[in-house]
Parts: sequence; C-alpha cells; structure tokens
Amino acid sequence: ALIAGTADFGPMSRNMKKKEIDEFESKFAYKPTELPAAIDMLAVFVHRDNPIESLTLPQVDAIYSSSRKLGFPTDIKKWGDLGVKGEWASKPISLYGRNAASGTYGFFKEHVLGNGDFKKSVKEQPGSSAVVQGVATDKFAIGYSGIGYSTADVRAVPLAKDSKGKVFAAEADYAYSGDYPLARFLNITLNYQPGSKLDPLKREFLKYVCSREGQRDVMKDGYLPISSKVADKALSSVGVDTKGALGLNK
Repeated sequence: ALIAGTADFGPMSRNMKKKEIDEFESKFAYKPTELPAAIDMLAVFVHRDNPIESLTLPQVDAIYSSSRKLGFPTDIKKWGDLGVKGEWASKPISLYGRNAASGTYGFFKEHVLGNGDFKKSVKEQPGSSAVVQGVATDKFAIGYSGIGYSTADVRAVPLAKDSKGKVFAAEADYAYSGDYPLARFLNITLNYQPGSKLDPLKREFLKYVCSREGQRDVMKDGYLPISSKVADKALSSVGVDTKGALGLNK
C-alpha cells in the first residue's frame, strides 16, 4: 500500500523484507522509513491449567516446525515429549498460529523456526486474539501471539534462548533489558524523502504517537512504551522537532 501510494502509514509487527525495501527503493529512489511506536513481546501461550514450567526456543521450533533448524534432535508431538506428566503426557499438542499475511507469523518464522517450515497441522488464525481464544478453549493447545492479547484463560510460558540459557518470563523488565528472547519493536513505516518536510497532519500524528499521551494509549492496549531516547531519535529521523514529544521512560 505504501509503494502504491494508497496508504500514508504502514503499521507493521515485523521489519520490512529486503524484497519489499528494494521494490520501494526502485520506485522512489530512497528507502522507506521505519519508526518504532511500541515494544511488544511475542508470547508462547498455553492453557492456564497446563503445568509446563518453561520452554527453550529449540523446543518451540520442534513443536511448530517440520524443519527443526534450531537443532532440537527430535520432533515434539505430545506434551509428554516435554516431560509433562499425568493426563497430559499422552495428549497431542494442538498447534495454533497466525496466517502467512501476518507480521507476527513472519517474526515467529524467522526468530523461532530459523526460517524453517511450519507443520501442516498448525491451525492458522486470522488474528492474534483468535489464537489466544483457541488456546483458551483447547486444553492441550499451544499458540503464539503478542503479549497484549493475553487473557485470564491462558498463560505465557517463560522462555530460554537455548538449553544453556537462563529462562525469562514475558515481563517488561526483561523486554527492556533484552533478556526476553522474543521482544520486538512495533513499527510505523512511511514514505519519507530524506531532507523533505512532512505535511502537518503526518507530523502531528507521529508526534502524538511518541508523546506521553500516545504512549499511554500504547500501554492501555497491553504493550510497552518506547523510551524518550528512542522517541527523539524516531522523530528526528523524519525532521520533526522533538521538544515536548517524549516517551514515558528514560
């Protein structure tokens, strides 16, 4: 839509692909601009009654992918394969995820599957809330979605980068520190010619996004605010005066 000129802003939950950037640049002779608007944590959700304590990214890869590019030695099909006991041990893991048009799908595929292939058994959902709802109503399910979609019926499983790494919960402190392995910026992408001046409407919208008010709205939806330093840098990159347009955190 940005390339076609039918949209002023492109909100995205992943970075643009090289192919997309190249296509944009071939038309306009400069690159698209990506501005961070919020911080999200991609969570791996299970039913609230699920006793699993934690997972490593290679384990999650082996649950979701037929390729297992992160190196886990065996396929994981049942909860017992993860050491879960009792009634859970023999139960197949029911997989929920997003469809290929989703930025969350792309982020998960890159960072958890190592760009491997999803299993055909994944129940692809049109939205993140649908993934969480699926897990909430399917006791033996697992699903990935932004932490902002969490409900009382599901639980975000703490994650470790690998079997030797420390386990971190999907909590704000670990997102800001970089310890939680699936933290990410949510971006607003726009067509901005370097050195030009944004029209007033676009400028004021971006100032709102990076303002205290805008970042409070980010928090209301369950995401994390960007820092004032990140906000200043984002606005400066499109020639916007940053005075009075600060994020919530230093």
